[in-house]
Amino acid sequence: MTETDCVPTTKTACHHCGEDCDASIRAEGHAFCCEGCRQVYLLLSENGMCTYYDLDKSPGLKAKGRFASDRFDYLDDEGVVSRLIRFTDGRQTHVSFHLPQMHCASCIWLLENLGRIHEGVVSSKTDFQRKEVFVVFENGRTSLKRIVQLLAFIGYEPHISLRDAEERRPRTWNRHYVYRIGVTGFCFGNIMMLSFPEYFSGGEVGVEGLGKVFDRLNLLLSLPVVFFGASEFFVSAWKGLRQRWLNIDAPIALAILVAFGRSVYEITTDTGPGYLDSMSGIVFFMLIGRWFQQMTYDAISFDRDYRSYFPLGVTAIRGGREGNVPVSSLRKGDRILVRNEEMVPADAVLSSPTAEIDYAFVSGENTPVVKRKGELVYAGGRLHGAAVELEVVTPVTASYITRLWNNDAFQQGKNRERSFIHPWSRYFTAVLFTVAVISAVYWTRTDPSRVWPVVTSILIVACPCSLLLSATFTYGNMVRVFGRNRMYLKNASVIESLSAVDTVVFDKTGTMTHNRSAKVSYQGVELDSRGLSMIREVSRQSSHPLSRIISDSLTQGSSDSTLAVTDYREVAGKGLEGRVGGSVIRMGSPSFVLEEPEQTHAPSAAGTRVYVSMDGGFCGNFTVSNHYREGVGEVAGELRADGYAMHLLSGDNDREKDNLKGILGEGAPLRFRQDPGQKLEYIRSLQRQGRRVLMLGDGLNDAGALRQSDVGVAVSDDANLFSPASDAILQGDAVARFSRLMRYARTAKPIVTASFTLSILYNLVGLSFATQGLLSPLVAAILMPASSISIVVLVTVLTSVAARRLGLES
Repeated sequence: MTETDCVPTTKTACHHCGEDCDASIRAEGHAFCCEGCRQVYLLLSENGMCTYYDLDKSPGLKAKGRFASDRFDYLDDEGVVSRLIRFTDGRQTHVSFHLPQMHCASCIWLLENLGRIHEGVVSSKTDFQRKEVFVVFENGRTSLKRIVQLLAFIGYEPHISLRDAEERRPRTWNRHYVYRIGVTGFCFGNIMMLSFPEYFSGGEVGVEGLGKVFDRLNLLLSLPVVFFGASEFFVSAWKGLRQRWLNIDAPIALAILVAFGRSVYEITTDTGPGYLDSMSGIVFFMLIGRWFQQMTYDAISFDRDYRSYFPLGVTAIRGGREGNVPVSSLRKGDRILVRNEEMVPADAVLSSPTAEIDYAFVSGENTPVVKRKGELVYAGGRLHGAAVELEVVTPVTASYITRLWNNDAFQQGKNRERSFIHPWSRYFTAVLFTVAVISAVYWTRTDPSRVWPVVTSILIVACPCSLLLSATFTYGNMVRVFGRNRMYLKNASVIESLSAVDTVVFDKTGTMTHNRSAKVSYQGVELDSRGLSMIREVSRQSSHPLSRIISDSLTQGSSDSTLAVTDYREVAGKGLEGRVGGSVIRMGSPSFVLEEPEQTHAPSAAGTRVYVSMDGGFCGNFTVSNHYREGVGEVAGELRADGYAMHLLSGDNDREKDNLKGILGEGAPLRFRQDPGQKLEYIRSLQRQGRRVLMLGDGLNDAGALRQSDVGVAVSDDANLFSPASDAILQGDAVARFSRLMRYARTAKPIVTASFTLSILYNLVGLSFATQGLLSPLVAAILMPASSISIVVLVTVLTSVAARRLGLES
């Protein structure tokens, strides 16, 4: 590391935090105010992270503690640690911290590069809006205490409250922003009041010297507006320039500087009253517009956070009876039943003897972890094997479930394309500056007195943010509407992917058919109550729709509920087996259950057959007569009418072929007896033909196909099948409105285009008046946030009206 790697600031300012210092503490040619800042700098320098100092001038916070500080010794207590962490499997631990010191881009850069400072940190991600950092670290290399010490050492000591582990932090107002609006509004109002004599007297105030007094009072009142109220515009514009990018705050900051600079010149030289009323109005109305935009965005995010991620249910055991309840209603002490391949929805203590938990959903590790009775099982773990009972210790947390669903391990780059608006809007600021320069040259030659008002009006009236709002608020409101209609999208980009789909591939069982309402008949060797109980217990372990149907149908016929299932395994697309009551029960397809699959005792009735064997001997088969979901035929017909190509991939037999042809159409390709690998390859083959494919499946055997498809939609009734492979989750009772939801997704682009066009027209009209000198800076300052508000209102109304016209809840 050489001294040229980090450019020094001044000899009297700390190179790390910027505070004044006597330069007595130095390192590598830089001065520091204290040993703490020096040590932080050396830590960054040793790890090649001096880029941190390029992101902002003196970006660091003053180091407040020592790396080995004993202030955090309470984090050696396992009981305290267990209440703070989100997840641990013994190898890897996840934890979130609230960092109120997070304030700029350099903070984000440093916090998201903790792994370069400490090798024990696997990853760290920030949520700037919540001022939170999510850290994943390896237990063998560090500890929670060491992570907290590290954060405190570099100036970001976490705000740790044990209540945060049990209660969700509510939304809070940004008081600092409210203070800015209040101070700016107070100064703006008084500047306007002191400017009234100037307005009404035509520039000639009757009392000698009074006009100068008012002008200088206005100048004094303008200082808090510029240096406090408008600071965020200057900071944002400066950071953009340092990155060689003209962001949307650059013209606003320049307009404020132009108006303020010109006003200072006129007032100090007694050549005029300046434009302080316009300048303060610009800042005040811009802050109001930004506040409105942020409140609207927060409302969308809040609604999405609390409503949209609880579409599934979980089997709760209350009063000795099993019943499905929403996961959002779980409370501490509730007992729940989790079946094979289901996700544990909340932190819970295992009540069953043992369980194998797969935390790939959380950590990416595919090796199941064996848990024993009394041990804690973290939310997000997926059960492998026989069903288990657990007791909830921490209610489900919306933000954590959201983070799991958006785990990078399951993204594969899907649905990350930016809105078609962005290529148009990114050059807007450059064009705006060009227009301002040309206008300035013209008015300099024509009427120099009008140059500054014209340039200021041009920079203010044009609204690049309204262009971006067109897409942001359209998709944000549509995500909310989708959620109200029980289709839950992973992110707003899924909407654009939905609108581009031209092929829909259906699974049958659990997707087109009901999971519960089906007729079940049995043919084969007569079974006593114990035999039925053993079959019921084995089928009860699985979350597959057919297993659930058979298990429910045998509830009345079984009398021995004390049978325990061991050695349970389930083969996707094939069947399941388990040892119960001393016998090995197998259930599933003929090839899985029977030694000679061709020798079956199949009934003649149509339906899906599930074969059963006991200790290798064939017992018989259950026939599940499918009950198709209400409206599925109408949905398929509407999708065909809208031009979608229809396909079916099913792991069942072809006995429903005629019915399915009537539903999907004679020309629809139907493929039966498809295993998970064949389904995935079929989706891939369609994509190679240039198709944009949507897969509608149950999230079990279809996980690979859901992930491979351009849009994967998991259909779920009441089973907790929260699939990370899916881009959306559709509740079973909302399948009947799926075609309307697809039509709704197609309305997004016209709405965005309409609002974008309106914004362009607004800017063209505003610029035409501003360039002619017909628009005052103050009026321009009012019109700019008004345009943003009008865009938000417009897209909200259009998306709501589109939903109502399609018969959807808005």
